[in-house]
Amino acid sequence: MTNFSFDRVLRFGDCDPSGIAYFPSYLNILNGVVEDFWARIGLPWPELITVRKIGTPTVHLDCDFSRPSMFGDLLTFNLRIIRVGGSSLHLEHIISGANGPRWRARQILAATSLIDHHAIPWPDDIRFALITHVSAGEGTEAMPA
Repeated sequence: MTNFSFDRVLRFGDCDPSGIAYFPSYLNILNGVVEDFWARIGLPWPELITVRKIGTPTVHLDCDFSRPSMFGDLLTFNLRIIRVGGSSLHLEHIISGANGPRWRARQILAATSLIDHHAIPWPDDIRFALITHVSAGEGTEAMPA
């Protein structure tokens, strides 16, 4: 059971003119966190995409924003795998700052062939790497498939 943690400083370009985090920037940062996660489990996107021709597009994303973040804030992005399906990966993200949670997201990625752009089953080595890190959390049952 593994939780992954990534720290990011909220930059000027991530904010609106008042200095408050702009939600499209949050999603761009989140995508970078997901890319870092893949690298941390030994499956960097350059290898998946250019060599193995496997994409991991987001097919569902649900976000709840609870408190604003400001330019210069240090945010911690906590990511955990809650389920590995046949060709899907269910992630939970909790993003916090110095004074507590800022927002959270549930995300589903799909394994796709970059040749024909259809869903594919996770290759065995990728499935093994993902299932190794499935974790249970509050009210969630770890469910490798």
